[in-house]
Amino acid sequence: MSDIAATTDLPVRLIATSGPNATSVNEHAGAAAARARAGIHRGIDVGRMIRVDQAGEYGATRIYAGQLAVMGDRASHSAEITAMAREEDRHNAEFNALMTRRGVRPTILQPFWSAAGYTLGAVTALLGPEAAMACTAAVEEEIDRHYSDQLDELEMHGVCTDSADPELSDMIEDFREDERQHRDTALAHGAEKALGYPLLSGAIRLGCRAAIRLAERI
Repeated sequence: MSDIAATTDLPVRLIATSGPNATSVNEHAGAAAARARAGIHRGIDVGRMIRVDQAGEYGATRIYAGQLAVMGDRASHSAEITAMAREEDRHNAEFNALMTRRGVRPTILQPFWSAAGYTLGAVTALLGPEAAMACTAAVEEEIDRHYSDQLDELEMHGVCTDSADPELSDMIEDFREDERQHRDTALAHGAEKALGYPLLSGAIRLGCRAAIRLAERI
């Protein structure tokens, strides 16, 4: 990141680098640079936010890939799942691009999310179209909650009504609306009719929460 002042709340001033104040000034600038490289912005670990969000969107693409591998394009609800999968592909691509621009590394658990997401999608599809929709409803409920929490945190650390990171906030808000629509679509197409819906939904939501916590840390 070449423009430290644009990525951190700590001011970098052009002042003398020799004399009694030189050490403190250089330390101040060094700390600012370190915070910028780590993705720390106004007290928030933005890099961590981006990493976990990309992991979630990538996992969603793998869930839909597993479901469509089982259901094909002619099964009940395949059209709806295909449309939702395209939106998740867009989300994932935009987070990948943001990670590249910001220098954020993906979670090292990405290969695991790939296998786990695909397996979850395939298994729920094998249980029937309602179970596939129940999976979507459960996942999107957790993602909605997660994104809302992030938006609250960004706004809390912002200045007045501004977000601490407007670019990230705009992305999250845009994607959150898509996720809410996915949840509503799933519920409208029989998610709650799936066999053992409360147990299935609860287990998937618990798994999502665990995945979020892991991606935040690794």
